[in-house]
Amino acid sequence: MLHDARWARELTADELAVAMAGICERKIAAGQFVCRKGESVDCWYGVIDGLVKLSSDWVTGKTATLAGVPPGGWFGEGSMLKSEPRRFDVIALRDSRIACMRRSTFEWLVQNSLAFNRFLVTQLNERLGLFIGLLESDRLLDVDARVARAISALFHPVLHPSSDSHINISQEEIGNLAGVSRQRVNRSLKALEDAGFLSIEYGGITILDFPGLRRFGG
Repeated sequence: MLHDARWARELTADELAVAMAGICERKIAAGQFVCRKGESVDCWYGVIDGLVKLSSDWVTGKTATLAGVPPGGWFGEGSMLKSEPRRFDVIALRDSRIACMRRSTFEWLVQNSLAFNRFLVTQLNERLGLFIGLLESDRLLDVDARVARAISALFHPVLHPSSDSHINISQEEIGNLAGVSRQRVNRSLKALEDAGFLSIEYGGITILDFPGLRRFGG
């Protein structure tokens, strides 16, 4: 996974050795927390296998899903660059394997690797654009468009690079990411399939038209 990661490919051999020495792996069961809002920020995380969601729960009982992260995605770099408690929860939507880079290793890369800093600038810029798009869809677009945006975000070419157009994901998991019920996701997926943007398969979906899916409803 590390050798395939966009940030790792740009490091020198010595920098990569430091990075690898500062990473451990954790196994998180479905429904359990990878990390919690309010905790001190000790690690930068990558998804080796599984699926997680970033969300914020309020005392009123409302939950806002911020993003989903599939295998190959890394998250939490913004929190690592600040000295405040974590501002969101990260929950495994299925059994997941998570790479955890220690804060000391992350900070060493920030201090010593120009390539890693270039990666962080791009990563933060792309994530800001993703969040703005998701906020727009939540405020202005209908449910079908919100489901389309939630799915397309899993295939973000920079944040979650993958050459595969298929993803194993359940309708319940899509509902968790889009903030709608599984039954409503089913209707949205059929509408998107009828429009030619994706194909519904047992246990997952295959994207047929990435640009169309990203523009849907916008």
